[in-house]
Amino acid sequence: VQLVESGGGLVQPGGSLTLSCATSGFPFSESAMSWYRQAPGKGRELVAEITRWSSRTNYDDAVKGRFTISRDNGAKTVTLQMNNLKPEDTAVYYCNRAFALTLGGIAGVWGQGTQVTVSA
Repeated sequence: VQLVESGGGLVQPGGSLTLSCATSGFPFSESAMSWYRQAPGKGRELVAEITRWSSRTNYDDAVKGRFTISRDNGAKTVTLQMNNLKPEDTAVYYCNRAFALTLGGIAGVWGQGTQVTVSA
């Protein structure tokens, strides 16, 4: 199993970033997927989730209306479009299966994450 997150960086408040997660080694189209984040000194938290065939999405209240999760089952990728970024969005962002915070990462694996820093 591999989860490779990319697309992070330094952005000013109000800016945008698009995060991507390339996956392999598990039946992606059979897996609901989520984005998580971990800010300095805090625990990992759920940001957004998407069902297997994109029929439903769910967002943490802190990002609702600003972030959009999507997936491409053919390419086995999941994407997080982040708009109107705020300093409190600063964190390392990870993708994994849904409910990974309680079930653990898929096959016990977490990727390296991608750092997002929102600062003037």
